[in-house]
Amino acid sequence: APGLSPSGILNEFANNTIAPRAATVADLVAVCDAYAQAACAAKEAGFDGVELHGAHGYLLDEFLWHETNRREDAYGGSLERRVRLVAEAVAAVRVAVGADYPIGLRLSQWKQQDFKARLVDTPAQLAQLVEPLSEAGVDLFHGSTRRYWEPAFEGSELNFAGWLRKLSGKPAITVGSVGLDSTSFRSAGVAAIDPLLERLARGEFDLVAVGRAFLADPDWGLKLSEGRVGEIEPFTDDSIRSYP
Repeated sequence: APGLSPSGILNEFANNTIAPRAATVADLVAVCDAYAQAACAAKEAGFDGVELHGAHGYLLDEFLWHETNRREDAYGGSLERRVRLVAEAVAAVRVAVGADYPIGLRLSQWKQQDFKARLVDTPAQLAQLVEPLSEAGVDLFHGSTRRYWEPAFEGSELNFAGWLRKLSGKPAITVGSVGLDSTSFRSAGVAAIDPLLERLARGEFDLVAVGRAFLADPDWGLKLSEGRVGEIEPFTDDSIRSYP
């Protein structure tokens, strides 16, 4: 059966040939309810918080991005309308889990198969996106990039997470090739971490997410914090192939 999407557009990178169905307003109400139910289940299971995935071409991100959202109703068109579903999903989760339960939201400029995609082109546009999401109940923004050291916009060294923090006043997580060499994307030495720690110390972002380095060595963070850099297992292509 076809999945849901904003406008029923078939992804040119998809492995199947079945176009997704354009969601009805009733579908979107059900989507928000599903997020709320999932968040409640996570809370009841003992998780300290939840994060909604609004990045990398997943459903919420498809509504945010003008290339996949071609709707002409209240959920499409202007950026203000494209952010509506995400804000409603966050608001539904907030009502379900209560005022004090942490809610995070992951956002990205790039999409899973399009690294040059741009969700927004300026800080002012990003503010249009961030403000209603913050008001809806987001406590923590997760700014996903391929390379954390790359600026989000011209004229500033701030990365995507840095801008999310600056515009929202909320804590932010950065991510993107942490612990990896900038050219080969293999494991880099401890010196490569120093610029990240400097940016963390001056408050550009509050938390750092690590992906591929942990696939190669689950103790990566512990070894780094204890200065046992020489013991870190390097990330290679085999790290992915051998991961269970």
